Parts: sequence; C-alpha cells; structure tokens
Amino acid sequence: MSKVIKHRYEFMFLFDCENGNPNGDPDAGNSPRIDPQDMRGLVSDVAIKRRIRNYVQIIHDNKSPNAIFIENATNLNTQICIAHEQANGKLPDSEKKATKAEVKPARDWMCKNFYDVRTFGAVMSTGPNAGQVRGPVQVAFAKSEHSIIPLDISMTRMAVAEDLKKAKSSKDYKEWEEKQPEDTLRTFGRKSIIPYGLFVGKAFVSAYLAEQTLFTDDDLKLFADALLNMYEHDRSASKGIMTTRKVYALKHIGTDDGSPEQRARQAKLGCCPAQVLFEDAVTVKLKDGIKFPRKFSDYEVSPNKNVLPVGVELLEIPKDIESLD
Repeated sequence: MSKVIKHRYEFMFLFDCENGNPNGDPDAGNSPRIDPQDMRGLVSDVAIKRRIRNYVQIIHDNKSPNAIFIENATNLNTQICIAHEQANGKLPDSEKKATKAEVKPARDWMCKNFYDVRTFGAVMSTGPNAGQVRGPVQVAFAKSEHSIIPLDISMTRMAVAEDLKKAKSSKDYKEWEEKQPEDTLRTFGRKSIIPYGLFVGKAFVSAYLAEQTLFTDDDLKLFADALLNMYEHDRSASKGIMTTRKVYALKHIGTDDGSPEQRARQAKLGCCPAQVLFEDAVTVKLKDGIKFPRKFSDYEVSPNKNVLPVGVELLEIPKDIESLD
C-alpha cells in the first residue's frame, strides 16, 4: 500500500541533446541558454518540470489523483474554484477573501487530486484562493558538462503566410497568389541548435515537506519514471534528439543501528550535505582522446557507491526503482 515517504533523497540525472535546442531563451531570440562565463549550456528547472508534467499527464490521462494543475493555455483559477466547490461546497464570498478555514480544505483537495501540486507545490492564492503549497520535490537548473557552441542555422521556407486585410474570401487569396513572382512566395527562416551537449540535472526530495502534501512512495516512483522517459513523448524538430541517459537516486537511510527511532529521524533529516554527495556519488568525464564530445559514448559515467558516507545509498534507476520508499 502506498505511504508517505520517510527518507530524504537527492536525484542526479543525465540527459543529452543532439542537433537541437534543449531550452531556448525568449529574451535572446530563443537561442539555447548558456552561461556566458564558461559557455556551458543551461536548461531551466521550469523546462524540466514541464516535461515531467507532460509525461504524467499522458500516462495517467490527466485524471485524479494524478491530474496536472499547470496545464498549457488554461486559467488556473478554474481549478481553484472547483477545489472550493468540492471541499467547501461553495465559493468564498465574492466580496471577501477566503478565510483560513476555507483555504485549508481547498489546498488539501488540490494536493490530493493534482500530482504537480503534491510534488512541486504551487501558488494558488489567486482568484478564490487555495493558498500556497511548498512541494517536497525541488528541481535545479541543469548544466552541460562542457561548453556548447550555439549555431544559428538559416533555411528556406517554401511558402509565405501573407495576411490580406481586404480579402473577402479564399478566392481573393488565390488571385493575389497567382499575381506574385514565384521567388517572392518563399521566405528565409532561422533555427538555433547546438551540435551536442550532455547535461547534468539535480533534484531534491524532502520527507518533511512530503508529510504536508501526502507525497507517497508511488509518487516518488512516478517522478523517477518521468525523469527516465520525459523526452520520449516530447519530440519536436526544434529539440533535435533529446534523451535521458542515466538517473541516480541518493537515499538517506540513517546511521544509528542501535535505535530504530533515531535511524528513522536521520533518514528523514539526511546524513550528508547534498552538494558533497553530488560531487562524489557519480563521476562523469570524457574518454581519453576525445576533445569535442558529439555523443554520449564519448563519456565515461561511473557511479561511486564505495565512497559514499555512512547512511546514504546510491540507487540506479530503473534497476533499483522499487527501493524508492
């Protein structure tokens, strides 16, 4: 039976992009995001969580208890209204803000029915107000192992999309088209890509915050499964070939063998700072003789289970996914 998680976790996942744009920056003409100091590529936490949401939405058909709150092109206040109707029987008085007694049932209803609220948290204080939730799973920006080279590729579009303001019918469009020189019915376009980049992502899971949203071991396994498969159903020409290559989970199990209560407390609190674990748990390096990586096999990825501190286990997903509890 599914139960609220009792262990702290850190996740480290590797994914790559070949001849695509892993995460465009709208403030830079949608060019791939980079750190200008070292030219290493960046993928935002928001982009990663979007892919996780999309995967969960697909495999669970967007149905409770694994529906998705942050959907594309929707009004979030619609779901917040439904939460109040289901949890409180009605919406708050339109002339007043929801009271604390009204907000809590609505917030709990959102956690129960929406996977992304239960997992990542959400600000739901808009509209009727269902409060705020701090999720147990937090995702950081991913960064490429080495510098990347953004390329701006020019291409020809073999058609145009002229908007004829005075057109009254399709016949007007057809007559205009027949009068144009053939060369003017083509345009140039651009596409920003990187030849290759291997990215390392990191995520953090708090057992204490899981108690507040009732985030369970089944939810954690679904999160790990989504990391593995988030790009398999998110293909597009602009993304090129993106693939999750490795997923590792660092599970805190505690160090006290004499006291089960103390060991359980250590497991929830953690036995080592996250950054120390990220530095030592997995080694990623180029193979000898490789100067410019262009594929995943140009790298050596080595899990280092023997150097972990006491009280922490290194799990390889999907092989050890059933150990996520």
